[in-house]
Amino acid sequence: MRKVYNLTLSPEREFARSIKMITGVIPRDIDLYKVAFYHKSGCNDRETGTPNNERLEFLGDAILSCVVGEYLFKKYPGGDEGFLTKMRSKIVKRQTLNDIAEQMGLDILLLKYNQTDISKSMLGNALEALLGAFYLENGYDKTKTFITKKIIRNQLDVEKLESLDDNFKSQLLELCQKTGIKITYRVLQKFKKDKRDRFKVAVYLNEDQVATGEDFSKKSAEQIASKKALLTLKTSPSEEE
Repeated sequence: MRKVYNLTLSPEREFARSIKMITGVIPRDIDLYKVAFYHKSGCNDRETGTPNNERLEFLGDAILSCVVGEYLFKKYPGGDEGFLTKMRSKIVKRQTLNDIAEQMGLDILLLKYNQTDISKSMLGNALEALLGAFYLENGYDKTKTFITKKIIRNQLDVEKLESLDDNFKSQLLELCQKTGIKITYRVLQKFKKDKRDRFKVAVYLNEDQVATGEDFSKKSAEQIASKKALLTLKTSPSEEE
């Protein structure tokens, strides 16, 4: 009865319909799902008493990693640990989750419940938080089905990911090892943007700064800087020339 009320008579029925469209299941606890879209930069829990979605994000991240790991283990019976680990990393990394969340329309719900500019990195956080909320209400088996059908099979081309190498830091490190170049990463600046920590990182080759990257995590900023450095190396004339 509660689900029917949420879908037809509740003041939050539009939100309930949005969640049903995304997950395929009518939400019972509307407030739980709403928390999944409260980012810490868009609400002040000390002033309003509104919790943010970090705890649900933590839970959803753990469940997503587990489900994806099991899916890959069964899909690739001959895959070794290194291959499976790389494939899982490609699926659960922030950029992939941001893109999936945008395709699923989570940006619209984030805009509704946050009074701040919505950055793309907030989308992946909200997706993980949504998974956390879904798990608390429906249990592991239904969450596994949701992730497998709605995310992995519907939003991803797993076979295409096999040949995709977008770990630019790893590529740069490998190139530098082959050519004997010393590589160093340094944080140039750490500052606040939209109430969140943001990092500006530089990559140095043989003590020469060749590129910088900026993002909300140090790891992501390093990847951006590494991608730029690789492009610089590929377009630079060789010493022989």
